[in-house]
Amino acid sequence: MELSAGEGVVGDSRYFKRRSRDPNKVFRRHITLIEREQIGSHAATLGLERIEPGQVRSNVETLGIDLVPYVGSRLKIGDTAIVSVYEPREPCQQMDDLAPGLRELMRPNRQGVIAEVVTSGVVNIGDPIVPLTEIQH
Repeated sequence: MELSAGEGVVGDSRYFKRRSRDPNKVFRRHITLIEREQIGSHAATLGLERIEPGQVRSNVETLGIDLVPYVGSRLKIGDTAIVSVYEPREPCQQMDDLAPGLRELMRPNRQGVIAEVVTSGVVNIGDPIVPLTEIQH
């Protein structure tokens, strides 16, 4: 997938090139990320065999990184893309449509994060995610 600085995931119908309703604010909701480990934990708690990749509507599903502690930090994804993680993701009703009780399990801080794209780049499955700034405590 291609990330475009200041715009988001190229072709993403939910966020790409979207603008804030308030002309004095910048729309920062460019990309969502969630841990596959967290998704697996939610599935187990709900008695599901698994939740398939893509079903929780996140742009990127990760392995091996706890994302919420990086709110306020930057992450490099792949060779060039850099995102600034700015808040935990808020789970929507569609999570309960997927599996009743999933939305509540995702609160608080078990639902991934939202970030803005700072530096453009191409992201591929399996690309490393490297923190560029220290975890905010």
